[in-house]
Amino acid sequence: MSKGPVSQFIEHHYRHFNAAALVDAAKGYEQHLLEGGKMMITLAGAMSTAELGVSLAEMIRQDKVQIISCTGANLEEDVMNLVAHSHYKRIPNYRDLTPQEEWDLLEQGLNRVTDTCIPEEEAFRKIQHHIAKIWKDADAAGERYFPHEFMYKLLNSGLMKDDYEIDPKDSWMIAAAEKNLPIIVPGWEDSTMGNIFASYVIKNEVKATTMKSGIEYMVWLSDWYRNNSAGKGVGFFQLGGGIAGDFPICVVPMMYQDLEWHDVPFWAYFCQVSDSTTSYGSYSGAVPNEKITWGKLGIDTPKFIVESDATIVAPLIFAYILGK
Repeated sequence: MSKGPVSQFIEHHYRHFNAAALVDAAKGYEQHLLEGGKMMITLAGAMSTAELGVSLAEMIRQDKVQIISCTGANLEEDVMNLVAHSHYKRIPNYRDLTPQEEWDLLEQGLNRVTDTCIPEEEAFRKIQHHIAKIWKDADAAGERYFPHEFMYKLLNSGLMKDDYEIDPKDSWMIAAAEKNLPIIVPGWEDSTMGNIFASYVIKNEVKATTMKSGIEYMVWLSDWYRNNSAGKGVGFFQLGGGIAGDFPICVVPMMYQDLEWHDVPFWAYFCQVSDSTTSYGSYSGAVPNEKITWGKLGIDTPKFIVESDATIVAPLIFAYILGK
């Protein structure tokens, strides 16, 4: 595939250090797919509020990613941006804010993520109005679903279509819903929608068991991995660290060590993009070779680490893989 101007710029200028690591990781990702491999992308931090969907959605549409693991925040914040984009507020001088100014933002219903404020009323409550009914209908019918499946039901229903404030092609959740892309959401309870769901449980309006759990996600992932790891295998492209990365990568040692399924292959490619520096006891800052000792990666697994801001690096790598 001939490369476009962005890819040509990267190949010409990105020659050393983290820049060269970016090129190596992109080429490794591309080669893995060309050889028939599949790829998981993991989203930590606030990638959705950073509007990673502008590039990730096209990766999904072009089958450059086969499964995603993300935090509950990333699952919901792409949809929040979809329906409340015009109400977001950017604060370029966020480092200079005083505690009083932060409090003023709270009183305005603006929840800050670095330089971007999410509007509570327009984002959280707009989604809550629709998703709560879907939760309660499932609860009444005795049905149970994963967090991402409830979000897919909401998006596929068209209930919020009139509320869209961005081009739907820039929403990675819409792209994922249209393909019914597998998503793993570990620790979903640690999200706004998770908190809201818990409030309904406390009020006895839904049962906690209506929402499938993290253990059930791990069980489901073990089955998906066994069915998709033949041949070239499954790669692991990690943006940030945390539970979005550590939860799914552990499915391999869980099957190999705890279930003693010794025919389970290691992850076939690994790349981590993070600005976390190597430190004491940090998963996010651990070098890839540490994962060998945990039975996650093999000696020969291609390993890459780009120590930089994922909001800068990921769109460039995605552009390269898409041939832009």
